[in-house]
Amino acid sequence: MSAITENPRGGCVLSGINSNLASIGGICPIFHSGPGCCLQTSAAEQGQSGGKSIGYVSGSSIACTNMLEKEVVFGGTNKLRTTVQGAIDIYDAKIFFILTGCTAGIIGDDVESIAQEFRDKGHEVYAIDTPGFHGDSNLGYEVTWNNIIDQVLQPREKDEKLVNIFGIVPYHDPFWYGNLEEIRRILERLGLKVNTFYTNHQTIDDVKGSSAAALNIVINPWLFEKPADKYKEKFGIPWIKYPGLPVGATDTTEFVRQVAEALSLDKELVDKVIYEEEDYVYSFLEQAIGRLSWKRFGVIADANSAIGITRYLANDYSFTPKFTVISEPIYRGHDVQLIKDRITNLEYAKAPEVIFAFDQYKINEVIKGHDDVTLIVGSANDREAASYTEAQFLEATFPVTTRLFFNRAIAGYRGSLTFTEDLYDNL
Repeated sequence: MSAITENPRGGCVLSGINSNLASIGGICPIFHSGPGCCLQTSAAEQGQSGGKSIGYVSGSSIACTNMLEKEVVFGGTNKLRTTVQGAIDIYDAKIFFILTGCTAGIIGDDVESIAQEFRDKGHEVYAIDTPGFHGDSNLGYEVTWNNIIDQVLQPREKDEKLVNIFGIVPYHDPFWYGNLEEIRRILERLGLKVNTFYTNHQTIDDVKGSSAAALNIVINPWLFEKPADKYKEKFGIPWIKYPGLPVGATDTTEFVRQVAEALSLDKELVDKVIYEEEDYVYSFLEQAIGRLSWKRFGVIADANSAIGITRYLANDYSFTPKFTVISEPIYRGHDVQLIKDRITNLEYAKAPEVIFAFDQYKINEVIKGHDDVTLIVGSANDREAASYTEAQFLEATFPVTTRLFFNRAIAGYRGSLTFTEDLYDNL
């Protein structure tokens, strides 16, 4: 290894796939891996996301071949075959995905042939090549959907009112459930049907129905472009990208208007919804004017959350941004520039310093170097460094280990009110 990363945020690609599949009803992952992968991949994402740790099938309940030395030397396909059959016999699932850990990836077991054997018998079993060394959990989100599009989805008759929401990653966004519910609530007010896939008891049936959508909406500055292009190529579904979580009235209204334009929605209805939602938010915010002192703030978060939180506190709440740390690896240069532009092009405030750092040592150095900051919004990893400053600290980005979230949101109109309440509660 040429470098060491202190306190990486999230797990390997297998961890990301596990969290995604476990969050959709009717799906059963099957691990072809060593005995530690089930718990470790679950703990890396689900175990650090506000107390919610078990999905439809996850953690220690995942079927696993528990590969040992024998399988490494002689191959593990026979053991995989019996494990898959056992999962089919035991789990009440509609579809099964074989996921390969690093061990299976190194020895090259032909897991696709095993999956095909069971499909020939009438079972929906698919294989995804997922050795953890391929990448991090964010990549796992894209790998999951690339394989679902390629292997599972079939064309459906178009529904001009149906939209799919992507980009808010289960568990990697601690507020994912509430954020998706709020986005769904807003879009349903516009007369749309909304697939979030991970909320409202949606299942693999909703995933299969996603090929009928009129529009794919990607809420993320850099994730999901390749799967969105696959949807367009295979099913003719256009897509739009809103680059960052919409938090508060300013950005959520911008988001609503972008969706409305893409679908040519009725302008009178759109204006009515925006007026009512903004009036609702501002009627509460005006009650708190002057209750929370002006703050100079810093944010440490994944790109999606960092954009949303920074822009809300600067644009809607008139705080002064000093620094924003993007705490996940961003691989493409144009994505880096887009994220910078989104954070620095603010309505009123002077642009903050934007730092890309996913090593905790470097992040701690950033915190130490900004002794004028009076508010830090970060993760459990940042709490210790923040404690040596005079700043107020709010644990609100991944990983979160000291709070419990069910359907709490920070996105949208109403989520921003919850986020503002959190600031007051943590004075």
